[in-house]
Amino acid sequence: MDLLNTLVDKGLRRELPTREEALAVLGTSDDDLLDVVAAAGKVRRQWFGRRVKLNYLVNLKSGLCPEDCSYCSQRLGSKADILKYTWLKPDEASQAAAAGLAGGAKRVCLVASGRGPTDRDVDRVSETIKAIKEQNEGVEVCACLGMLSDGQAERLREAGADAYNHNLNTSESTYGDITTTHTYADRVDTVQKAHAAGLSPCSGLIAGMGESDEDLVDVVFSLRELDPDSVPVNFLIPFEGTPLAKEWNLTPQRCLRILAMVRFVCPDVEVRIAGGREVHLRTMQPLALHLANSIFLGDYLTSEGQAGKADLEMIADAGFEVEGTDQVTLPEHRSEAGGCGDTGGCHEGGGVCGSAPAVAGEPRTDLVAVRRRGAGTDLAPNA
Repeated sequence: MDLLNTLVDKGLRRELPTREEALAVLGTSDDDLLDVVAAAGKVRRQWFGRRVKLNYLVNLKSGLCPEDCSYCSQRLGSKADILKYTWLKPDEASQAAAAGLAGGAKRVCLVASGRGPTDRDVDRVSETIKAIKEQNEGVEVCACLGMLSDGQAERLREAGADAYNHNLNTSESTYGDITTTHTYADRVDTVQKAHAAGLSPCSGLIAGMGESDEDLVDVVFSLRELDPDSVPVNFLIPFEGTPLAKEWNLTPQRCLRILAMVRFVCPDVEVRIAGGREVHLRTMQPLALHLANSIFLGDYLTSEGQAGKADLEMIADAGFEVEGTDQVTLPEHRSEAGGCGDTGGCHEGGGVCGSAPAVAGEPRTDLVAVRRRGAGTDLAPNA
């Protein structure tokens, strides 16, 4: 299969595929899906072996966001029945993080809803970062607080943050259809601020919002240009009470194609399967480990994930191993440049012939479980 051989060769050389090649991956048939996974798996193993990095989310402040991002259960005007609470205290956040670290997580992601942090918020998060680092040797801390103002990324870095996450989410041409309270350029600016401050940049996408194959390729090529160390791939969780509640566009097969395309375009970065994997990949999750080298352990911001123990069993049963805190995540050429895991920081086209790809089935609302445990509750977390 010439297409896949070409993509493997390019991935092993860290060479950018053409847009036509990336589109062709998304246009492959279900008959050829395992070939696509196997090809992208070669690239994944070249740069990351069989290691899987575990990340753990702590939602520092849930709900009540003034932004109108259509995909988000915490958005302005959301009627989703989610947990709502104000800032966790540093010791509460550190305690929440400890559960994930005990479960094998290497990175803690501190997330807060909102347009962006005030200077007081940065102080608060800085205290939380220090508390987590004092109690957990070798832990990576990533902050995700929205759009940053000048100087805030530097302050987070000084407090011990290793990385900063701010996703592009979708293509520039369709961004205004998803969000109106800020722009695509605002998001790019924040990723660049984080990078310039010495934080490992983390930026990804959300698939399943009704976008075209061209949109998906556009956003992934834009990410390649931004050069983040980590690329989270989220699959839309269509929460009841949000504008995209009826957008059930994904099949497990399409999710795998998307992950493979991301791996081919971004061969040597940490590709993370993020929100929605349980909802859309379902029993195909182990195959996705051949494409991505990183996952979130346990629950997400406002939805529940599968049991942490089940995640660990899945990794072992698929023949992979959990990455330890003593192991460098990124390949040497990236980690030496300051990427995550070094001592200084974190980090339709001409498709293959065959039967047509599977089409989306009935909505699986039974798989969307609102988080009712962990941070902001009195119940034990899932880790």
